Amino acid sequence: MIILKAIEELASLKGSIVLAAGTFDGVHLGHQALIRRAMYEAASCGGTAVVMTFDRHPAALLRPEKAPKLLTRNHEKIALLEEMGVPVLLMLPFTSDLAAVSARDFITSLVHSAAPLRAICVGSQWSYGRGGEGNVSRLRELGAEWNFEVIQIDPVSAGDAPISSTRIRAAISSGNLTEAATCLGHPFLLSGTVITGAGLGSKIGFPTANLDVAGMLLPPNGVYAAKVRQGESILRGVCNIGLRPTVDDSAVTPMVEVHLFDFSADLVGEELSLEFVKFLRPEQKFSGIEELKRQISRDCADARKTLSA
Repeated sequence: MIILKAIEELASLKGSIVLAAGTFDGVHLGHQALIRRAMYEAASCGGTAVVMTFDRHPAALLRPEKAPKLLTRNHEKIALLEEMGVPVLLMLPFTSDLAAVSARDFITSLVHSAAPLRAICVGSQWSYGRGGEGNVSRLRELGAEWNFEVIQIDPVSAGDAPISSTRIRAAISSGNLTEAATCLGHPFLLSGTVITGAGLGSKIGFPTANLDVAGMLLPPNGVYAAKVRQGESILRGVCNIGLRPTVDDSAVTPMVEVHLFDFSADLVGEELSLEFVKFLRPEQKFSGIEELKRQISRDCADARKTLSA
């Protein structure tokens, strides 16, 4: 997959361009339907399908206090798009300068760089340009002016409700990972970079990889049996999400740490993705380290049994 980082780089592509535009957090089934439509349209005209998105959620810059927790980090989003067979990704750095561009100027820059711009596929709620002033109706006006088609994709439903990133976030936050996976079309993966921890796990016989998951949406606090993806490898382990009340009664920010079975290599700096296979128990405070160790032993046994099934 070719990855572009500026609108002007569209000029390097041959033939007509069909854009699939959106934030695509989670690359859920609705996103996939939109992207596949763009790929179909591009194949029909002998052109190139391009997924256009941003390197961060726009709200992270414009309204950081209200920015939603993310479902996917960029490397995971890229991997999911590659699995779909997307030929080109245009991942624009969302900067203050880009946020200040008017809706008309933003679309005009796409038209001038694509050779030519044949169509833009969007969802009904897609907005663009300064202050989100552009909507699908305005896009159709610009399409008529610049001679490109606007293809609006209807929401995809699961059960009796439309799929959306908001719905998926609610499912994950409540611990309904089955519903989240149904809407995503793939298991929910929590990705993070391994950072150096305090080393308490190693001291009590259960070394853990501590993950930096800043900005990511977390399932409820507790202990989970988990599959752990490290590059091409699939490892197994038991994951704890929470405040670790037995060893730190002042923590306010949940930590994510995973004990990997039959694994001892140093992972600091590595990217791991966790798939939560089963919720084992809520987080709880124990009387001391010895009771904590006994419970972790039981957690490991339960997780091994679950993951071997």
